[in-house]
Amino acid sequence: KFAMVAPDVQIDDGKGTILISSEEGETEANNHRKLSDFGIRNGTRLQADDFLQDYTLLINVLHSEDLEKDVEFEVVGDTPERIGPKPPEQTSRNISNGSDDGAQPSTSTGNQQ
Repeated sequence: KFAMVAPDVQIDDGKGTILISSEEGETEANNHRKLSDFGIRNGTRLQADDFLQDYTLLINVLHSEDLEKDVEFEVVGDTPERIGPKPPEQTSRNISNGSDDGAQPSTSTGNQQ
């Protein structure tokens, strides 16, 4: 849902309990566990970081009995305009004479013989 490439997800409780790690194999034992096994309940806050894409999400878990049939979860709230990696910043280059090495065009007016 969030287009994360290599997320690290931890409970935002000051203890640093890691639920999902971007390090392969580090948290595979958690895959079969339920959120309630970690003490995650209505109102728990999670922090998801994706260092490869340089963004962090704060997730507030809210329990609801009103979801449609076969819907396990729903993402609601304020979301960024565009989720995913930030586009590279444009750098301006001053190109003279078809070269970007900083060379300036010749201003010589001398007579050639």
